[in-house]
Amino acid sequence: MMQRKKEETSWSLLINNTAYCINKNMKLKKSDYIDIIKTALKEDLKNFCDVTSSAIFKNENSVYILIAKDSGILCGKDIFIEVFKTVDKNCKVTTYFNDMDCVHKGETVAKIEGKVISILTAERTAINFVSHLSGISTKTAAFVEKAKGKIKILDTRKTIPGLRTLQKYAVFCGGGLNHRMGLFDMVLIKDNHIDAAGSITNAVHKVKNKWKNKYKIEVETRTLAEVAEALDCNADRIMLDNMSIALMKKAIFLIGKKCECEISGNVTLKKIKKIIKTGADFVSIGELTHTVDPFDFSLIKEK
Repeated sequence: MMQRKKEETSWSLLINNTAYCINKNMKLKKSDYIDIIKTALKEDLKNFCDVTSSAIFKNENSVYILIAKDSGILCGKDIFIEVFKTVDKNCKVTTYFNDMDCVHKGETVAKIEGKVISILTAERTAINFVSHLSGISTKTAAFVEKAKGKIKILDTRKTIPGLRTLQKYAVFCGGGLNHRMGLFDMVLIKDNHIDAAGSITNAVHKVKNKWKNKYKIEVETRTLAEVAEALDCNADRIMLDNMSIALMKKAIFLIGKKCECEISGNVTLKKIKKIIKTGADFVSIGELTHTVDPFDFSLIKEK
């Protein structure tokens, strides 16, 4: 099936040409998603079968196509393919786009050939994955575009349990950067740590005493006094949490070039224009993964 030459949109230009927003080493391995696929299929089939399709079809073969009903950034191609292969290794899946490509409403994204019963059994699970992940990558791309290279877009740990690696990969496909992957790879001293430890100084001292210089230390701050204390502790990055724009500017002036600065808390597309003027290095956005509109796809029989 012939596809038109893909146009370069602002999204695709951002993703292909803006080095500051790319995690070059973020790649999915089959081991990252095969168990999740098996769990999803078991949830749908309960170790039995598709009682509808198995009653209507036997060994009939057909061809179906996946149509984009939205425009945005594709993510989850390999997962989509693997769902069909897991249901029936003889299914043939041809894709016309790769992850990170911009797809437009009405375009054919993939073609699936094989037994009708196999295709219909895998359909919903395959679409659920690619729809959710493409929704994340598309939303991320919108934030990256708004940021215009003046601030780096980060994700958070506000992910669906079990899907973090896939969701953070989708953020990468949209041109964003991954914050820490979990509690194991970076120190982030948050308000609850500070309140329980008694102060930022106590918390940072204990972290350095335990881990020395093994991990970067980020400190969440709520006031200018906390920013000053974090600076005195030589934090690697200071997070300004839920501050007003006016307070952010004062805090960033105080920080200067002494360490990295991250803004967090209820960040929306409307706020980005003001936030990028503060001079911060990063902005972390929970809604990239916790509030996602699914990208609309439809699987239909080829005419």
